[in-house]
Amino acid sequence: MKPILTLAADLAAHKITSQALVEDALTRIAAPAGEGARVFLRTHRESALAEASASDALRAHGIVPSPLAGIPVSVKDLFDVAGDITRAGSRALADAAPAKVDATAVRRLRQAGAIIIGRTNMVEFAFSGLGLNPHYGTPKNPWDRATGRIPGGSSSGAAVSVSDGMVAMGLGSDTGGSVRIPAALCGLIGFKPTARRVPTDGTFPLSATLDSIGPIARSVACCALVDSILSGETPQVPPALPIKGLRLGVVQDYVLEGLDDAVAAAFGKALARLSKAGALVSDVRFDALQRLPQINQKGGLVVAEAYAVHRELIAQRKAEYDPRVASRILRGADTSAADYIDLLTQRVAMIADSARLAAPYDALLMPSVMMVAPPIAALEADDQLYGRTNLAMLRNTGVVNFLDGCALSIPCQEPGAAPVGLMIVGQSGEDRRLLAVGLALEPVLRQ
Repeated sequence: MKPILTLAADLAAHKITSQALVEDALTRIAAPAGEGARVFLRTHRESALAEASASDALRAHGIVPSPLAGIPVSVKDLFDVAGDITRAGSRALADAAPAKVDATAVRRLRQAGAIIIGRTNMVEFAFSGLGLNPHYGTPKNPWDRATGRIPGGSSSGAAVSVSDGMVAMGLGSDTGGSVRIPAALCGLIGFKPTARRVPTDGTFPLSATLDSIGPIARSVACCALVDSILSGETPQVPPALPIKGLRLGVVQDYVLEGLDDAVAAAFGKALARLSKAGALVSDVRFDALQRLPQINQKGGLVVAEAYAVHRELIAQRKAEYDPRVASRILRGADTSAADYIDLLTQRVAMIADSARLAAPYDALLMPSVMMVAPPIAALEADDQLYGRTNLAMLRNTGVVNFLDGCALSIPCQEPGAAPVGLMIVGQSGEDRRLLAVGLALEPVLRQ
């Protein structure tokens, strides 16, 4: 499916209808040889077709609430949709009561005229960066599908719904990288806003401190448009900043350690292209990042806060949890109140350090993920490999959540190569400026 603004122009020019877009999306989802059965936990066929017909009728009378009007989108399974059970990718919530109202993020998409095709698969309770789900299956990465590689998580179905043309945008959540990781591994754009930017009510929580809501799509402009809608602003895309003279700091500490060869090569070539295009690319030292493993040695804020959410449910229905998810949640029982307060205190100090370090730059750069997508089968078969790979997958993206920042992941690999993401990082609250930087960098990174 084309990028959102292209579809919006086609709809405005009457080259296509919303009805046709939805029918095409549903056909792709239902294709026996496709990933639809693993991508979607529920498809809203009848309501989507009815809403598409209504959208076309409104458009014929000049009523177009936003550029997203009439365009199919998907919603991760942890968002409330009125009438649906919010399972958050788990069996433990399969008999929960249906949601009475939409989550705010879903409601804002509807008000903008988006057509919600269905609910996408995810890592159970959003608690892994790999994308595996033993209950409902794991969607395969669009790259090297013959091998069967992970899509990244936790917004696994959201990414593959976009990569496979089932929708134009997948709504995801990002607590430690759950939008940017699958975007990077699947060759898409993922945007993690400052956490407070989009209300999280009606969203099954993982970490109240770190949870944020953002889009996965085909372009930075797509993400910028959707972000403006989700944040309650006027639907629009900011103008790109001139790339010549942009000050870009490449973080040297922690986030460059242990990169696999494909990621290191793609990242290095991308930096060279940015410099050639006129950006001022320089190295930045951020020694404080080396303290993160020690700060998070008991699992960090996410483990403590996830345990608070799950302690009653997991006591009653642990057998229905993915054992790998349950074991991580239960680590939170060992976090004391003093440990939690220490985490918050250290976070405040590191956010201040980050703001001082980033002040001379328009954005900071780092690889989104330290490796390309590994095969699903090996991770399913080996708990220790799963654990090591999950920590590695979350390492770089998790930095931004801890620092309360905003970030874009943009593909930077050579044509035909394994997808690799370059992450553009902004400080807390600088979301629209970061998107303007991303719009400047995207054409160079995609060369």
